[in-house]
Formats: sequence, C-alpha cells, structure tokens
Amino acid sequence: MSARIFIDGAVGTTGLQIKSRLESRDDLELVFLSEDQRKDARARTDMLNSVDVAILCLPDAAAVEAAQMVTNPMVKIIDASSAHRTHDNWAYGFAELSLGQREVIGHATRVSNPGCYAVASVSMLQPLVAARLISAEHPVTLNAVSGYSGGGKQSIADFEGGKDSKTPFFVYGLGLKHKHVPEIQKYSGLSQRPLFVPSVGHFAQGMIVQLPLFGNAAEIHAVLSEHYADSRFVTVAEQGDMDRLEPEALNGTNELHLHVCGDKDHVVVLAQLDNLGKGASGSCVQNLNIMLGFDEGTGL
Repeated sequence: MSARIFIDGAVGTTGLQIKSRLESRDDLELVFLSEDQRKDARARTDMLNSVDVAILCLPDAAAVEAAQMVTNPMVKIIDASSAHRTHDNWAYGFAELSLGQREVIGHATRVSNPGCYAVASVSMLQPLVAARLISAEHPVTLNAVSGYSGGGKQSIADFEGGKDSKTPFFVYGLGLKHKHVPEIQKYSGLSQRPLFVPSVGHFAQGMIVQLPLFGNAAEIHAVLSEHYADSRFVTVAEQGDMDRLEPEALNGTNELHLHVCGDKDHVVVLAQLDNLGKGASGSCVQNLNIMLGFDEGTGL
C-alpha cells in the first residue's frame, strides 16, 4: 500500500519542485484539493488529517496554523518554511548533521526542512566546531550568493521581466538579521550570532556559501572528509588548484559539495548546492524517504 502525501502549498516554488520529484513514484499517492477547496478551512483540515505525511510549503504564519490543524497523531509533518526550524520539539531535517540524526528524523512525526543558506552554512561549521577547529565563541563570517528563485514567486517575477530584469547582482539583508541566522547559530553549535551577508545573482537557481577562516586547510579538509565519508549526498572535494567555482553546477540535484581552499594559514571553505535541491525540495524528499522507511535516495 502506497503512502498518502499532501503538499499544502503545492502551487509555490518549493511545492512545485517537490511535486515534480514525487508525482512519478508508484510507492506514493499524491492527493490534492481542488482550487475552490484550497481556501476552505474544513476541506484543508480534513485533508491534513487523512494522509500519512503532510508537507507544508507555506509562509511561516500559515505553516504554524496548518501544523495546529493536524490533530491525528498518525500524521507526520514536514515543514518547508522557517517557522519551526529552531523549535526543540521539531527534528531538524539535515540527515548529515551528526551521527544519529537520520534516526532522529526517522522516528520523528514533526520535521523542519532546513533553509538553503542554513544547510550550506551548517554543513561547513558543525563538524569544525564539534572538532574544535573553530571555537564556539569564534566570530564567524559567512558570505553567500543565491539564484533569484530563492526569493519565491515575487523574486522570480522581478528578475524575469520585472524591476530586476537588468540587475546583475545585489547584496541584501544588510540589517544582518536574515531569518536563517538563528538556525545557523543553533545547529552549528555557535555561542554567538554569525555575521551572514547574502546576495542574489541574475541566475534562476544555484548557490555558494563561503566561510573564510584563519587555519590549516589540510586539517579542515581532513575533519570534513571524515564527517561526510559515508554520506550519499554531501561530498568533500579533493584539495587542489581551483581558480573558480560556479553556483549553478549542481542544479537539478540533491548534491551538496564542500571545497576547502588555502594553505596552512588562510582558508576558505565553500558550500555549493542547488538552492531548490538540497536547499529545499531535494532535502524534503530525502527526509520524506527517511520518515517512511524508504531508501534515502529514492526519487533523487
């Protein structure tokens, strides 16, 4: 018998990507509400409580409301918004976070899907903080660039014919309190808020996050390589000469590649991924597989 899956918010950017990854699978049954039912609270409540897994692809406030509508204890929820990412009673949906995190996700009924910038940042920081190559008190700086799809429908419209159709690049979040920052701090093990500076380029999807450090590149590479040695989707590239790294190289995949550049004194660690893949829909499907006891890479 196939598992019944409902995507609440399947018409948004992330929801559409998840739907496209799931709709051809014969081990799942995707169920939908008609257009007029989508705004009917009774119909939504009935649907949310009738499935095996509800995937919430909604704005934060709407995701909180939807989660509260689920009263059936058998229903599992994956929230793709940022509403529950730092809640202790929600499992953090980054399976590669640390030893045992897959089991945490597998036994959870509430899983919060990571943010795209956050999963990239945490993937670099958590192993290094745990190994004490970075102190928890270290004033961490992160610089990032993402494709414009990360901003959702409005950002896509702005770049594809709208006000930013001729904008090549811009930096934003200059209040330095981007919504992914609390998530990055918590799951990296940092004791203070990192300095995170995001930007958007004129390309649809893809992402690079940079972590500059004073340290030994070989030691950092060794720690990251050991941490992700058995990972299917996170890869630590071999050290070597690299003059450039492009954010779109992993588009359409659930891959996250880590690169360590530098010498015995100066290092930059880079995380490269598809912001709509491992940064959103891909990790959601990975978490769904783990929660249902399926092979982790099914559909990916």
